[in-house]
Amino acid sequence: MPREGSDRTRTVRCFGRDFGIGYRHEDAASRPGGYVTMPVMDATQTTSRARFLTLFALILSGEMIFSLPFHLPRYFRPSVLETFNLSNANLGDIFALYGITAMLAYFPGGLLADRIVPRKLMAASLAATALGGVYLMTLPGHFGLRVLYAYWGVTTIFMFWAAMIRATRQWGGSDAQGRAFGLLEGGRGLAAAGFASITVACFALMLPAAGTDIGTLERQRAMQLVIAIYSAITFLVAVLVWVWLPDQQETRSSRVSFSAVVEVLRRPLVWLQALVVVCAYCGYKGLDNYALYAHEVLGMSEVESAGFTASAAYLRPLAAVGAGYIADRVGAARSITALFLFSAVSYLVLALADAAPATASFVYANIIVTFVAVFALRAVYFALLEETRVPPHLTGTTVGLVSVIGYTPDIFFLPVAGRLLDGAPGLTGHQHYFWFLTGIAIVGLVVAGGLAHVTGKARRGAT
Repeated sequence: MPREGSDRTRTVRCFGRDFGIGYRHEDAASRPGGYVTMPVMDATQTTSRARFLTLFALILSGEMIFSLPFHLPRYFRPSVLETFNLSNANLGDIFALYGITAMLAYFPGGLLADRIVPRKLMAASLAATALGGVYLMTLPGHFGLRVLYAYWGVTTIFMFWAAMIRATRQWGGSDAQGRAFGLLEGGRGLAAAGFASITVACFALMLPAAGTDIGTLERQRAMQLVIAIYSAITFLVAVLVWVWLPDQQETRSSRVSFSAVVEVLRRPLVWLQALVVVCAYCGYKGLDNYALYAHEVLGMSEVESAGFTASAAYLRPLAAVGAGYIADRVGAARSITALFLFSAVSYLVLALADAAPATASFVYANIIVTFVAVFALRAVYFALLEETRVPPHLTGTTVGLVSVIGYTPDIFFLPVAGRLLDGAPGLTGHQHYFWFLTGIAIVGLVVAGGLAHVTGKARRGAT
């Protein structure tokens, strides 16, 4: 057995290129459940082109894996409701099934990500998700949609989520976590906005001219085209992940390391990070109803509301990359605290505002602030892994635990939001909805502030 802290490197021939891979061996006693070799990409030996392709594959896959379940109801919300004959509550209940299966998949997926290389897991997950899109093109009924979203809860999470976070953390190294996750989220935002713009344009081409009533068959054919585009791109990205992600050595253990699970559970800062993710993810889920708000309150057409939310998605790369660089300078926890403060104030304004022409610019300004704050939060909350000193060999397990708790809004948020909107149609329902978001943002502000205080004290003590 290698002595503690010993290093070695080897060159791996992969897809016609040589990749320098470094390994650090640690004493078995420091690793619960037995000795494990943890691969890390050596930035000094890996070519710039290889690092770029790795990041590009992570960006594309990280967005397209969720495009079919989430892009359709986010950018085409009114049309999805009409095409599938759904109410807001119906759609919320369908998403709840996604959330339940995803919650069950997060933790075992984290354990799996600590043992199998991301390339294999992520490519298989993308291909399986694309197959679900083929079924969605048949325009299934309510029961079929429930089964499909439950299936997607497994395919998008079990083999994908923790593997992507692990690969991103390795790409960033020890001193650029904010930058790594900021570039990931920013790139995902650019991909989301770009593909949304393409699909909105295709959707508009399939519909009659503005001011003309949209027929049921016309809307269905337009939605089928959008679904087909997203499905084809998702499958193509699966191929790119298989080709471009480095084929690192797998990390294996003879059994599931329950002592590693216990070690993660005993870390208080992990629980605080999970609560931060809950509140931030509620804000992100809140964006799903902005197209409906634009349609019902701001008076936009179906195409205009889809174009509005697609255009707003271009804020995501700017907000995410900027937040990543700021987090590396001032700390992730402090950045998150400020972002929750901005979110809470803007949600409060939207909860109190009406749709009068005199206040329209004020409403739009606060909508933009919430978009920026939400995108920035998503960019940096996993940068807390380094700030809270999670050991690299526990990355997947920690991500699994944080995600089980942090992404529970997939279960409860949209069912609650749908009932708030259906219970008081129009402006009043949307005001209730923004009051709901205001309360969640305040909780996030308190938790993130506490986390910033604790990590700040630890950093000062270490200094």
